[in-house]
Amino acid sequence: MSEYVAEGGCGCGVVRYRVEREPMFVNNCHCRQCQRQTGSTSVVNMFVEGEAVVLLSGTTTESRFVAGSGGDHRVTRCAECGTALWSHYPRFGALGAGVRVGTLDEPSRVTPDAAIFLGEAMAWVTPPAGIPGFARSYKPADLLPPERLARLMALVERRAAEPR
Repeated sequence: MSEYVAEGGCGCGVVRYRVEREPMFVNNCHCRQCQRQTGSTSVVNMFVEGEAVVLLSGTTTESRFVAGSGGDHRVTRCAECGTALWSHYPRFGALGAGVRVGTLDEPSRVTPDAAIFLGEAMAWVTPPAGIPGFARSYKPADLLPPERLARLMALVERRAAEPR
């Protein structure tokens, strides 16, 4: 277990959570689905192993959506105010969590590895300076340091071994 710890919470303050691993990867996603779900230009998700996200207080609910891949995308929200806190995407299921960086107490500690789906970005959005940008997505092996890539690949293998 790494010594990385980040805490966050919802808009009303009822839900508090802790992330106990540094991110495997961080995406600033500009796809239309993220725009609709957030009501904003994009979302920044930091991906960690699911067990690294610990609910400290409050009650959460789940919203379900069909992901771009056609799979099950589950969004964990505060049961009181509805703030989206993290997601479980089809590629990882419950084994991985995409934590909404904007809900962290110190969101500036996290920098995206990539801006993705820029081909769907609103016309007036300027991609972040110094962050690699992609019209759709990228190959993690092209961007991630070996130790983070190894964690990602281990998670993919664990997911593939799950009964479906």
